[in-house]
Amino acid sequence: MTRAIVLGGSRGIGKAISDALKSIDIDVFAASKKDIDTSNLDSVKEFLKKNTQTDILVLNTGGPAPTPFKVITEGDWKLYHNQLFLGFVTILQNIKINDGGYIFLISSSVIKEPNTKLIISSAYRAAFSEIFKVLSKEYAQNNISCVNIAPGPINTDRTRELIDNVQEFEKTLPMKRLGEPEEIGNFIKSIIQNKIKYLSGVTINFDGANSNYIF
Repeated sequence: MTRAIVLGGSRGIGKAISDALKSIDIDVFAASKKDIDTSNLDSVKEFLKKNTQTDILVLNTGGPAPTPFKVITEGDWKLYHNQLFLGFVTILQNIKINDGGYIFLISSSVIKEPNTKLIISSAYRAAFSEIFKVLSKEYAQNNISCVNIAPGPINTDRTRELIDNVQEFEKTLPMKRLGEPEEIGNFIKSIIQNKIKYLSGVTINFDGANSNYIF
């Protein structure tokens, strides 16, 4: 049976992805923070001792609270350097993705439109996205597809933490609503279910036409 590991798979976008993959009879390990905390490299290494290979890997984690640049501490930088960057690097260096598999990175729209309130997230998510793009060429040699999904405003607890008045914010969006986590889950499911392989090394802007950039 095809196996999938979904980090942050117990809530929000991660849970929606886990549920979507389970619906097509994939053996899904929906890893919670108790299973792996990417901000803690010891936790990452322990996880990798038990999980050495998979067919599908979803790299997904939350981010920091909005913090003005001048008050970000050295500890904040170190914590999220691990959580958003080095933790993922360590995973890809040590886990085998079986030939013909998939790796999905759930990043953020801030990789293309940096947010002054989310400067840590903007920096480290963009940095790892660069590595992911480079590695996609290496993985392609084994028919492994790498897809970076950059969500915009999605109906999750994280969005409600970042936005004071969600109902008013929705009125400013082109579709007048937040995206639903299930839409991302079903998108990933459709790629796997239909064996779409040539869509690799790309970033998908999942934001309901809310962004202003072209590429």
